[in-house]
Amino acid sequence: MHYAYILQSVSHPGRFYYGSTSDLKNRIAVHNAGGNVSTAPFRPWNLAWYGGFSCKQTATDFERYLKTASGKAFARKRLL
Repeated sequence: MHYAYILQSVSHPGRFYYGSTSDLKNRIAVHNAGGNVSTAPFRPWNLAWYGGFSCKQTATDFERYLKTASGKAFARKRLL
């Protein structure tokens, strides 16, 4: 199973991070430990949403969509 996910910063509630992974628990732990340069300044992070996909490419494609302006609007309206 592969996942697309949205994290919300606890320290900066207006800050979101969009990603994809096959090991969701471990990936969130890495984000909260400061293991990702782009998310380290805004930790800790809470999981705001995740979706499971059987295909890695589909999860990656959905992550890319969420990072677009229309994807962010969709996420705010439908997922968060």
